[in-house]
Amino acid sequence: MFKSILVPYDGSAGAERALRQAVGLARLCDAQLSVLTVFRHHSMLEASLSMVRKDEPGPVDDAMRGYAREVAEYAKRLAREAGAEGARAFIKAGPPARTIVRFAREHGNDLIVIGSRGLGSVENYLLGSVSHKVTGLADCPVLVV
Repeated sequence: MFKSILVPYDGSAGAERALRQAVGLARLCDAQLSVLTVFRHHSMLEASLSMVRKDEPGPVDDAMRGYAREVAEYAKRLAREAGAEGARAFIKAGPPARTIVRFAREHGNDLIVIGSRGLGSVENYLLGSVSHKVTGLADCPVLVV
């Protein structure tokens, strides 16, 4: 059935539900599970909304990359504890929907399991959700949880 499943994970409740579903499918199909956390390149417009922590000074992108790494590793640990022993975690920078779809193409994922609502941003409220964009851009099936 499915051989390689991608689950984008941003730490939201929706992403956690999607991760649980993806783990179940990966176990059922004996598929490889990949977790992807995408962070956006920092812009001055988003400065007040950034994830920078006061105790970690330095370039904003470095802090965002570090936070994304923590989120991805946490999701990998959850997946492995739930039975997807070979789960792998990745982080990428870029526009979330396009980055998710590009990653799936480059890694030969044949299913994307994504939460219906994530942490999002002001832009997503104006232009549509990441999950909606992924369903329109992806070449493979997309399961929206």
